[in-house]
Amino acid sequence: MPMPKWWGHVNKRVFNPRAVAGGKWPVLTHVGRSSGTTFHTPLDAHPVEGGYLFILVYGSRSDWVQNILTAGKARLRVDGQEFELAAPRVIGQDEAFQALSPEVTRPPKVLRIREFLRMDLADA
Repeated sequence: MPMPKWWGHVNKRVFNPRAVAGGKWPVLTHVGRSSGTTFHTPLDAHPVEGGYLFILVYGSRSDWVQNILTAGKARLRVDGQEFELAAPRVIGQDEAFQALSPEVTRPPKVLRIREFLRMDLADA
């Protein structure tokens, strides 16, 4: 896992609620695979052809990633617009970098991020 798990817990409890409330970050809405609770996770959402790509800073074993993979769908709010996303899949660095626009900054190599989540627009 590229980032320490404890930092993810800090983000989830302290920074994420502020980011969601601030309304400036893209927010992914998903349902807990065990609890059924609706969660709102602020993330960088990168548009790619037919959908969106998310950099998995904490890896594919993160709760939010597992929730989405289990449900097979999520909803994304970006700049006041809502998008239904489907067909979630974890992809590797090569495929992700090919899909991303050249203007998108790649994660620093020191973070060793090799997993990305790609989702398709549900209506595409």
